[in-house]
Amino acid sequence: GKGGYETFMLKEIFEQPDAVAETIGDRVRHGTLVLEGLGMTDEKLLGLARIVLVACGTAYHSAVVGRYMIEEWARVPVEFDIASEWIYRNPVIGDDTLVIGISQSGETRDTIAAMQLAREKGAHTVAITNMMGSQITREVDSVLYTRAGIEMAVASSKTFTAQVALLYLVALKLAQVRETLPAGEIEFILDFVYKLPRKIRAFLEADHPIAEIAQRYYEAPFFLYLGRHIGLPVALEGALKLKEISYIPTEAYSAGEMKHGPIALLDEATPVVVVATNLHVYDKIVSNIQEVRARGAHVIAIATDGNEDIQHHADDVIFVPKTPAFLQVVLAILPLQLLAYRIARLRGLNVDQPRNLAKTVTVE
Repeated sequence: GKGGYETFMLKEIFEQPDAVAETIGDRVRHGTLVLEGLGMTDEKLLGLARIVLVACGTAYHSAVVGRYMIEEWARVPVEFDIASEWIYRNPVIGDDTLVIGISQSGETRDTIAAMQLAREKGAHTVAITNMMGSQITREVDSVLYTRAGIEMAVASSKTFTAQVALLYLVALKLAQVRETLPAGEIEFILDFVYKLPRKIRAFLEADHPIAEIAQRYYEAPFFLYLGRHIGLPVALEGALKLKEISYIPTEAYSAGEMKHGPIALLDEATPVVVVATNLHVYDKIVSNIQEVRARGAHVIAIATDGNEDIQHHADDVIFVPKTPAFLQVVLAILPLQLLAYRIARLRGLNVDQPRNLAKTVTVE
């Protein structure tokens, strides 16, 4: 059942501290990383020339995050693609390639096809899935499970944050074996990974102006979401949530691309959601906010606790707890899940079962 929540989706949003804690689980012990499930020897991990992440929907946004993490920490070239596109690309891969397919259900037709293709081409294949014994687990060399518990709502929430947490561990494992980060730094990051469930819980239990913001904008004809670097997949996923459950036309863009077209869409009626949590691109994000405000649009910013400056630039701000830049994704997405949820409820919609969508996409 819904455990006292009005919908499965709200229940699952609030289960994220547990979903992430279970997924990290015994894989992190006293600052040590124990990651079984890649199914590769250290020698094989050292010999990797490239990693490919393939997925669909929300899991694809996890893949975008994974690319940043693995490249930054393990210094291996990473590409990501939508599974349904990748299978037609005749991708250049071989036995020095690791292909990771991410699928909540483990039954996603296109992602399974991608894993079959990767195996035919001699790559090492790993699935990241939430479902034991699902179809994808039979098509790969090895499996890493998110332990998020069953997800009933069509729009994914807790499986996204669990996938991202697991990809952090994959990136750190690669960094450890390849010695691309000092041991002390890996331990430092792991310590913060370990604390993420507490920070997620702290955010979910605190008061935020999300209901008021939703009240102001739920009748908007169009939303634009912007992010840079690690904030981009957060913007993409936040925008997908709003589309899926509120049916409001929504675009997500890299903030730097805004001037190359999307800015033409803005007027006084447009709310623009800006992910402003990563401080190393903060100045650029602020200049994007100023460009947006100059067109009369309203800015809703997601920022980190203690950022006094953002109030000068945005109309509305939702603050999330501080954590090292790369780990912010699982915190920055929370207000966007809740904002989409509140807007959809104000529009009187069935958030658990949006029109035209299925939980598991088993057709091509």
